[in-house]
Amino acid sequence: MEQLEEGQIVLCTVDKIIGTTVFVKVQDNVDGTITTSEIAPGRIRNLRAYVVPGKKIVCKVLSIKNGRVQLSLRRVKQNEKKELLDKIKKEKTYNAILKTVLGEEKAGIIIEKIIQEQSIFDFFEEIKEHPQNLEKLISKKEAEKIIQILESKKEKPKEIKQIFKLSNKSSEGIKIIKEIINNACKNSRCEVSYIAAGKYRLLMIGENFKELKSEINKIINKIESEAKKQKCDFSLEKS
Repeated sequence: MEQLEEGQIVLCTVDKIIGTTVFVKVQDNVDGTITTSEIAPGRIRNLRAYVVPGKKIVCKVLSIKNGRVQLSLRRVKQNEKKELLDKIKKEKTYNAILKTVLGEEKAGIIIEKIIQEQSIFDFFEEIKEHPQNLEKLISKKEAEKIIQILESKKEKPKEIKQIFKLSNKSSEGIKIIKEIINNACKNSRCEVSYIAAGKYRLLMIGENFKELKSEINKIINKIESEAKKQKCDFSLEKS
């Protein structure tokens, strides 16, 4: 199992509810807790309207102390939840592909070897770019079959957007804003469009959602940093 980290988004199963504390299993075998204040914003009249034993929920890791994981349900953004659930769905598909091509027993052995180094998801994302890596674990014929199945299931390009506000009240405000945005987006695959009233939209399209998210975050950080230097008003709209 991968090492848990603060800020990580994880899938949990509600184990039990005692008083105002929700006890969960994180990734099936790690104990975690969620306090009422971290279930949902505002006053909660009925805790079981949000969580019941056996329900699977997506949470954010707040802290890890003495083997006990503190979690939050309310701090998980919709895009974070979707990203994790998509990843889990893909992992199930990848496991099924291995079992189809290799058989149950051999697939189990190969899966164990893979997860010693990385997740099944990360391994398959890598072999899409470097299919030869498969042949280090299985025969060339088996590898070709798996690549063939992956090609048939190839997904449409991913798309990620971010809307932000940027304004400057000086006489050269428009020029300053253009320079900030152009410099931040230089040599990137990001498209910028003006919406209205100081609002702009960044759009990125590609195959790997994780890479897109990382790249767009870097651009946003550059814009925010330069905006402060140039005394611009900057704010992000929630995804």
